[in-house]
Amino acid sequence: MTTTFAYAAHSATTALEPFSYSRRSLGADDVLIAIRYCGVCHSDLHMVRNEWGQTVYPIVPGHEIVGEVLEVGSAVRAFKPGDMAGVGCMVDSCQTCPECKEGLEQYCQNGMTLTYNSPDVHTGGVTYGGYSTHIVVNQNFTLRIPANLDLAATAPLLCAGITTYSPLRHWGVSKGSRVGIVGLGGLGHMALKLAHAFGAHTTLFTTSTGKAEDARRLGADAVVVSKNAEEMKARANSLDFILDTAGASHNLDHYLQLLKRDGILCLVGVPEHGHPAPNIGNLIFKRCQIAGSLIGGIRETQEMLDFCAAHSIVSDIELIPIQKINEAYERMLKSDVRYRFVIDLGSLNSP
Repeated sequence: MTTTFAYAAHSATTALEPFSYSRRSLGADDVLIAIRYCGVCHSDLHMVRNEWGQTVYPIVPGHEIVGEVLEVGSAVRAFKPGDMAGVGCMVDSCQTCPECKEGLEQYCQNGMTLTYNSPDVHTGGVTYGGYSTHIVVNQNFTLRIPANLDLAATAPLLCAGITTYSPLRHWGVSKGSRVGIVGLGGLGHMALKLAHAFGAHTTLFTTSTGKAEDARRLGADAVVVSKNAEEMKARANSLDFILDTAGASHNLDHYLQLLKRDGILCLVGVPEHGHPAPNIGNLIFKRCQIAGSLIGGIRETQEMLDFCAAHSIVSDIELIPIQKINEAYERMLKSDVRYRFVIDLGSLNSP
């Protein structure tokens, strides 16, 4: 067993603080990773503060993990000590249901095992995530990190990257597609980069007038302030696909009106209080769809990493020591980050 130092929350109202525990012993199919970097996802904050009502304490968050392989089990062939490896939002699934057999483990009928705050079949407790020095993961849920990618800036690809890549790929976004991206945050900035790399004409929709320059730097061909009714009206019936990354409740009809016939509005943000019900006429009269998407399976996540390596795509990050994680949470609530915090775990040597 490996002694692991981490930061954990012990209640919904207390700050994350130093914590130590033992990772499980290495099994034949396992990989032991020394974590170098871990991205900070907004869902980490939701879980730490029990805003979704399912947190088990103590909780060690973190599911955007990049590090160095220290040791591998006897049956592991794809990794060796010294390799750079990644771990995303899940670390196991049943591997037997139709979804798992299709490489869609994120939709496992028997429930995927999340990287943190999920029942741990190995220990009988719950899984602990990447705000820590080490992790032990089954080889089938371990990802290869391409050599040309910056390690720290790669970490958010394992959640924000795959969450936006998967729907863009699934609905066939490519050269000639006209795509809208709603929101410019951790997810939205990755969606812009990826849609641009796919060759799509991409429009960012934002409530902020000050994000146009940054949006164009990230790959937007056009920027629309969604509060401006005239700007929105001018783009009616113009888009094939809209990826809505916004985490706050908003009126979906404003975006359904922008879709062409057979257009798709795909939601990846999860607002705390949901969205107002849309006007069904906006769906019926143009045969449009409102869809949703989760992350991607392991095979698709590896595909995404390789695509990003080929197109030199990583996340825009602010690197922080673990000791500033509570400050980072408060800044996230104010949208004071461009566009993802990443923790340097080199600053965590002891509890």
